[in-house]
Amino acid sequence: MASGLFALLDDIAVLAKAAAASLDDVTVQALKAGKKAAAIVIDDAAVTPRYVVGVAAERELPIIASIAWRSLKNKTLYLLPGALLLSFFTPWAITPLLMLGGAYLAFEGYEKLRAIFGETPVSESDPSETGAKPATASRPIQPEDEEAKIASAVRTDFILSAEIMAISLAAVTSPSIVMKASVLGLVGLGVTAAVYGLVALIVKADDAGVYLAQQGRLGITRAIGRGIVSGMPSFLVALSTVGMLAVLWVGGGIILHGLEEYGFGALPHAIHDLAKTAGSMSGPASSLVSWLFEAIAAGFIGVVIGAPIAYGASKLGYSH
Repeated sequence: MASGLFALLDDIAVLAKAAAASLDDVTVQALKAGKKAAAIVIDDAAVTPRYVVGVAAERELPIIASIAWRSLKNKTLYLLPGALLLSFFTPWAITPLLMLGGAYLAFEGYEKLRAIFGETPVSESDPSETGAKPATASRPIQPEDEEAKIASAVRTDFILSAEIMAISLAAVTSPSIVMKASVLGLVGLGVTAAVYGLVALIVKADDAGVYLAQQGRLGITRAIGRGIVSGMPSFLVALSTVGMLAVLWVGGGIILHGLEEYGFGALPHAIHDLAKTAGSMSGPASSLVSWLFEAIAAGFIGVVIGAPIAYGASKLGYSH
């Protein structure tokens, strides 16, 4: 009787060790996959804060939470199973779908670029046609405006998330479908928590500054708080601009990568070689210069792709 109990405990211990080893393997693979997708994750974090610029302080976290929740649902309910099914049945379809997403990002980024130079983006309908009042600094953002911001953020996040999941899937070395699903699920959860946790910290930094300015016991603490409060509006505007540029360079980068996949690698290789050359002449800043060169080149490609799409959309009367 005792020997049977000990044998059962041994079996449980073996299963526990196997489960722990499997969990460790999933974690390691997820970390490797997340590292490969780190650039897209950073871009995602840079893009999102622009959707809460101009929003009342009490609505910032609810909007971010709504975007994060929809992002997580998209990753787990659509992108994860979709990536697994595509990789199993039609792996050839992944690259063209990603390139279509890249073209959409280029279109979105180009519209934001046009707005900076005072042109009305295609995605914004004419208030005279809809009967809506034009948005002004004095008019508080309405619930329908919030929903439009959230929907726009989720659309952009969906494309960026698809790229993250595709990169992560390619990084998984195990042929097991369970392993792939586990890694993608862990990456999706980790990326969503990291991106929107960071975004929440960024957009609420001014509240922390107010607290330090009012409650700080030391003069330097209060001065830091005042510096945060006065600097955050400019920082958020700058981050919003970086987010717009990130959409362009990510979209252009996806297009370049897709061209390389289809054997049209002359342009991507030329950009990479020129970036390496520029970096080699920059001493300690070589990595930064190389990255900036490739990002600027990808952003230019994004403009080249986005401009005709925006023109075509305007001719078709498209708005979203």
